Amino acid sequence: MDKNTNINDIRVLLIEDHTMIRMGTALVIEQTAGIELAAEAENGLEGVEKAKEINPDVILMDIGLPDIDGIEATRRIKELNLKSKILIFTSRDNEDDVFAALAAGADGYIMKGATASQLTSAIVAVNEGTAWLDPAIARLVLSNVQRQKTENNATNDINYKAGKNTFGLTEREMEVLALIVDGLSNPEIAEKLFITRATAKAHVHSILQKLYVDDRTQAAVTAMREGLV
Repeated sequence: MDKNTNINDIRVLLIEDHTMIRMGTALVIEQTAGIELAAEAENGLEGVEKAKEINPDVILMDIGLPDIDGIEATRRIKELNLKSKILIFTSRDNEDDVFAALAAGADGYIMKGATASQLTSAIVAVNEGTAWLDPAIARLVLSNVQRQKTENNATNDINYKAGKNTFGLTEREMEVLALIVDGLSNPEIAEKLFITRATAKAHVHSILQKLYVDDRTQAAVTAMREGLV
């Protein structure tokens, strides 16, 4: 029996060329309270047109699509300045695809091996403005950021970064954020900055609120995407 839908449901556009995967994913969405399958598309060009036509809340985007791939489709949809959030839904986890998708404006990245619960949680998260990343992808992103910082001698030019800080972070919070990206715990941050553990914890809490994220990994990913570190 079909679930009831209402005006507040998250409207999802599913863009996937493999019929069985599309059918299975559509079924998950249709059976989840609070989420509505608004439309489906089988290729990148059709996906862009559907996005323009219905302006969905969330677009579930495969990468390996016919006509134009999901990365180019993401870029074109973002250029339309729609309200839609784009969640990449793919089996590709190599660095080139991950960073190309994020650079194109993707709001989240989840692997096709995710459970139904993880998928629906990711849809809800990106709809609420959270930069949701599959744990494996988050580790890849953080590893890349940390490697780049090492290659650049880990310089932390606060004056330069301040120009990209549109979140209202204080100078001290910028320092703490850089250490979060480096993988330091609250006690390690406290020791590094010569502050108490309670103060370090308070700074981290404030950073999470200002970046509109739920945890340290999401904070680090947002910092990388926004050029804060």
